Amino acid sequence: MQQVSNDPLHGKTLEKIVTELVAYFGWEDLGQHIPINCFNSNPSIQSSLKFLRKTPWARKKVEELYVRMISGK
Repeated sequence: MQQVSNDPLHGKTLEKIVTELVAYFGWEDLGQHIPINCFNSNPSIQSSLKFLRKTPWARKKVEELYVRMISGK
C-alpha cells in the first residue's frame, strides 16, 4: 500500500512553483503580493530562484502564496 502525501508542495520544485505563480499573477502582481526586488526589479525565473534558494523567509512567503493560490483562497 502506497502512502499519499497531504502536503500540497510535495513533488513541486521551486522552479515549478515560481513559474506557476508568474503565470497566474504576472510579475507585477506577484511583486505586490511579495514585495522583494527579484520580483520587482528586472524579474526573471533564474534570478528569483537564485535569491529564493538563499533566503528562507522569502521562500516561505512564496510557498505560502502558492498554497493559497492552488487552494483558491
